[in-house]
Amino acid sequence: KTGLPHNMVRRNQSKIQGVLANMAGVLRGLTRNLDLAILDRGYGEAAGAVVSYFRRTDSLGVVLPSNSPGVHSLWAPAFALKTPLVLKPGGQEPWTPYRMIQAFIKAGAPPEAFSYYPTDHAGAGEILRRCGRGMVFGDVSTTKVWARDPRVEVHGPGWSKVVIGEDMIDRWPEFIDVIAASIAENSGRSCVNASGVWVPRHGRAIARALAEKLANIQPRAADDPEAAIAPFADGNVAKRMNQMIDGLLSEKGATDVSAEAGRGERLVEREGCSYLLPTIVWCESPQHPAANKEFLFPYASVVETPIATMPEILGPTLVLTAITEDKKFQQRLLASQHIGRLNFGPIKTIQIVWDQPHEGNLFDHLYARRAFQSVLEPVGA
Repeated sequence: KTGLPHNMVRRNQSKIQGVLANMAGVLRGLTRNLDLAILDRGYGEAAGAVVSYFRRTDSLGVVLPSNSPGVHSLWAPAFALKTPLVLKPGGQEPWTPYRMIQAFIKAGAPPEAFSYYPTDHAGAGEILRRCGRGMVFGDVSTTKVWARDPRVEVHGPGWSKVVIGEDMIDRWPEFIDVIAASIAENSGRSCVNASGVWVPRHGRAIARALAEKLANIQPRAADDPEAAIAPFADGNVAKRMNQMIDGLLSEKGATDVSAEAGRGERLVEREGCSYLLPTIVWCESPQHPAANKEFLFPYASVVETPIATMPEILGPTLVLTAITEDKKFQQRLLASQHIGRLNFGPIKTIQIVWDQPHEGNLFDHLYARRAFQSVLEPVGA
């Protein structure tokens, strides 16, 4: 149970369906257009060179989250890459991976290719330790133990951001809709949702405009087609998160602009469900503890800092939308090793192209290239 309204669940289902229906294109992107027959044969020719690949593991262990069904698009290509899967579903949302497994089997996949263990934290650790390769999703406390293990691909907080360059900052009103959507779509649940807006000037005005734009988002019935925010499946999580934000804001130098814009209380109850309403925070300094935080609802800080300090000051950033035509600034961003996905122009951070890598390349995670040469035709050619 994710708590997502029905319209968001349908959008997430469509995302999964889109990846499965376009798997050939996804694999072309991940493998850099490699002829997949080379993986079956073990060797072949690519771009005029002899290449040979081997699979790094007999299985991929995946510890899954409960925040949003669309995340299951990420492990699906492993089956197409002929790697057996060992899945540990999220405690509150075991249904999507189970349904996907059943769909694969109904389509003719061998049942032996899938293992499904709705186990606890200790069981999740065993899966990751016993499988040759792994993927783990979660917050910093969940993923930090695996951060230095090269066998495990870590999908933690995204800290995704929108940056407006000095050349575009005076046109900031044109970009409010894109920024607001980056923050709030899918109820702010995804690692690709923007949790920071970093600008050289006009920060306070941008924060106010975003707060007013997102103030229209209010709790609605789960089957309301206009529902734009999800309740928390566990109300205690919402309460703890609200207290954490209040603690951050108690330190001088940060303002809840959404409260100033008339949002009312951040934590609200509706029909027995707990909601955290959109929260835009203005931070006077990039060093403020509220300036680089991420939460499971539409939350974002707005920070002013000179363009010359970017990208170093941004820190790890899964998705960065940079609204700038400044070529030198673009080159600095392209050279950064801390940006996972980079958009130039007013592109929503949540707009994903699935034939490109996401927090690592799954093909490179599962396969490695070996040196290969032969004066004889290999057996079975």
